[in-house]
Amino acid sequence: MVTQEPQSSDQEPNDDFTKPQAVDHLPVSLNGRLDKSGDVDSFAVTLEAGQTLVASLEAYTLASPMDAVLRLVDSRGVQVALNDDDGRTPDPLLAWTAQSAGTYIVQAFGFAYPAVSDVKFTGGNACVYRLHLARGPYLHYTLPLGVQRGARTTLRLFGWNLGSNLERELEFDGTGLSADAKVATLEVPAFENALTVPIGDGPELIEAEPNNSTNQATQLEVPSALTGCIEKPGDEDRFTFAVKKGDALLLEVQSASLGFPLDARLKVEDAKGKELAKKDDTVNADPMLEWTAPEDGTFFAVVGNVLHRGGADHLYRLSISRAVPGLKAVAVSNAFTIEPGKTNEIKVTVTRLHGFQTKLTVSARVLPEGLTLEPVEVPDKGGEVLLKLVASSDAKPFSGAIQIAVMETESGTEQHVVSELISSTTDNGVPQGFKKLVIESTDQLWLTVLSAPAQKPEAEKKH
Repeated sequence: MVTQEPQSSDQEPNDDFTKPQAVDHLPVSLNGRLDKSGDVDSFAVTLEAGQTLVASLEAYTLASPMDAVLRLVDSRGVQVALNDDDGRTPDPLLAWTAQSAGTYIVQAFGFAYPAVSDVKFTGGNACVYRLHLARGPYLHYTLPLGVQRGARTTLRLFGWNLGSNLERELEFDGTGLSADAKVATLEVPAFENALTVPIGDGPELIEAEPNNSTNQATQLEVPSALTGCIEKPGDEDRFTFAVKKGDALLLEVQSASLGFPLDARLKVEDAKGKELAKKDDTVNADPMLEWTAPEDGTFFAVVGNVLHRGGADHLYRLSISRAVPGLKAVAVSNAFTIEPGKTNEIKVTVTRLHGFQTKLTVSARVLPEGLTLEPVEVPDKGGEVLLKLVASSDAKPFSGAIQIAVMETESGTEQHVVSELISSTTDNGVPQGFKKLVIESTDQLWLTVLSAPAQKPEAEKKH
């Protein structure tokens, strides 16, 4: 991973808050590990009165088996702040403003993930983390929350330690964004962090209240996105859009995935207020609806809170776009092993999205010498494709990455098959797997060609 701030590592022993590891220069990213059960890592930073410390930790998003916690104490050991969840994931983010100048100690510890029956601080070789510390200007979010592809978007900047001299407005140039990019990274001079924001293909708007009733609803074009806020308990925001019968649309709310506390609910209503579709969760707490218009007319997208709460921090981004035909190709496994003279199977699941009908074949890119894989046609309805990887008897040992691609037969356009690294399951009610990772998929599939078995001497064969 590449970041703009300097890198360092934790230095043991640093368990005791009275003997912490001094961190003299901020911003910094500290690469550490909770080595054993009960381990706590302590880091000392200095703050001026009125200065805000922003501390965030990556562990869950690195597939580290711990639910991390950040704790901030003063020089006497008195706790002044604690956080165990940044809103996006179980990883913590802590922002605290010092009332008086002094030395403060950031402590990192964690509990086992997935959760186990006993409650104690966890540790072990796999319990790695990255701790980011900053006390200068730090971006939290922008308004609007997203940017437009192919256009310039004026953004208002919000965060910590902004002072009075920093520019609070930025014009983002989206003319160079690629057609398949889903997020953009904002790197603003004088700020100590970069911020990732969603990309849309239409204007990025900001809601105008009141918009609770159908006669107050804001008109949205397709495509477009709008930043809104559920300001009080029971608030519902309505937005109107016009469609033709059979139009397939994607409506999505982003809030929890951007770090806000809104557990959003999304509905589609007709002109009479009748509910036609609803969603309140997908992989995370943010809803997405795939909806096809039953007739020509005007309809309403309605955003609310499942928990019936509200506040100035309950921000969201509602996007509406046309469902574009496409495909998704996923390898069941990301690693394969084969022996010389043998055959192995590679399973790929191809999903056709939104009426994608083009003829497709699946094949491998460059393979090591002595290995072959015949292209296979994808069924018209998609589904599982079984590839046969064949190694010749004289195939040489190999260990490295290969790529498999799905190709559109007519145009020759290719899309790489990926292996998904994220997963989401439960075991007896206990969450398992990782819904969000720094790297969530890879098109680098690992192939190992084993050495040929040693041949027995002729004399041994006769006996």
